[in-house]
Amino acid sequence: MPEMPSKLAEIVDEFAAAPRDVVLEMLLEYADIVPPLPAELNRAELEQVPECQTAFFLRAEVEPDRTVRTIFDCPPEAPTTRAFAGILAEGLARASAEEVLAVPDDLYQRMGLAQAISPLRVRGGNAILARLKRQVREQIS
Repeated sequence: MPEMPSKLAEIVDEFAAAPRDVVLEMLLEYADIVPPLPAELNRAELEQVPECQTAFFLRAEVEPDRTVRTIFDCPPEAPTTRAFAGILAEGLARASAEEVLAVPDDLYQRMGLAQAISPLRVRGGNAILARLKRQVREQIS
C-alpha cells in the first residue's frame, strides 16, 4: 500500500514535534511557497473550495507518468489558507497519484494545527485536501 510522499511526511513530523507557540509561525512560512497561477490558466479552469473563508481555487493534474501537478490560487491576504496550499505544493511535489491518495484525511490534525488555528480554518484545509484527492481519483479511474 502506498504511503504519503516522504517530503509531506517530513513536514507533518516537523509540525507535530514543534512547540505549540511556534506552530503558527511555521505555518505562515508556507504561505510564501505557493507559486503564482500559471499564465496559461485562469480561475475559471480551477475548482473553488467553498469551505474556505476566502476565495480558494485548486486543480490537480495527473501527468502521463502518474505524477500529480497541483495548482492553487489564493489571495496573499489569506496567509493561513495559502499556507495549507504551500504545505501541499511542497509536500506533494513530484508525488505519484497513489501517494497523493495515501495522504491521511486528518493531515492537519496530525500536524497539530487543530490546537493552533480555528476549527473553521482546519475544516477549510481538510476540504482542500479532499477536493485535490477527488480530482486525482477521477483522473486515474
